[in-house]
Amino acid sequence: MKLLMHMCCGPCSCYPLKKLREDGIEPTGYFFNPNIHPYMEWDERLQSAEKFAVLSHMDFIADREYRIRDFLKKALPAENMRFGRCHMCYTWRLENAVRYASDHGFDAFTSTLFYSIYQQHEMIRSIAQRYADIYGISFYYKDFRIGWQEGIDISKELGLYRQSYCGCIFSEEERYSRTLRKIQRKENKEKKRRRLMAQA
Repeated sequence: MKLLMHMCCGPCSCYPLKKLREDGIEPTGYFFNPNIHPYMEWDERLQSAEKFAVLSHMDFIADREYRIRDFLKKALPAENMRFGRCHMCYTWRLENAVRYASDHGFDAFTSTLFYSIYQQHEMIRSIAQRYADIYGISFYYKDFRIGWQEGIDISKELGLYRQSYCGCIFSEEERYSRTLRKIQRKENKEKKRRRLMAQA
């Protein structure tokens, strides 16, 4: 099987590549992540993904254009839409990967997004299947989360750059803003209180 593996970064690719090879599949890595901010973070993750590919002897393809302006044009309106900016972001990256796979003779595709315990797994799976159907290509689904700690260990052994937030400007704020975290905790407590009242 000729498989294209969308890569969100180097560390998140460690366990998926190991698992795919155990299953007898030799993927080609594909880096397309226009959501990452700022430029130096995007470049660091691109270099880390490429370093991982070299160390792992995996074929690697990258979209090397920094597209933060395009991302913001899409993300800001999506903030007020039903599914939100994350749905937009997953959709953009996965459709691009599926299109590339379809146009370049791959049999199937997958993504390292299925490795992260922090991503919206079922949403990503639904989007991936939708575009597999649209483009007429197989979606190779694996829940890579089972290898979370193993992937971390491998990435540390390889000396890969490890990021501390999802990648976009919004997730950076959510990761580091104390004020925003306090607001979110308050909102979560209120949601929990309402659920308990509704159950009473």
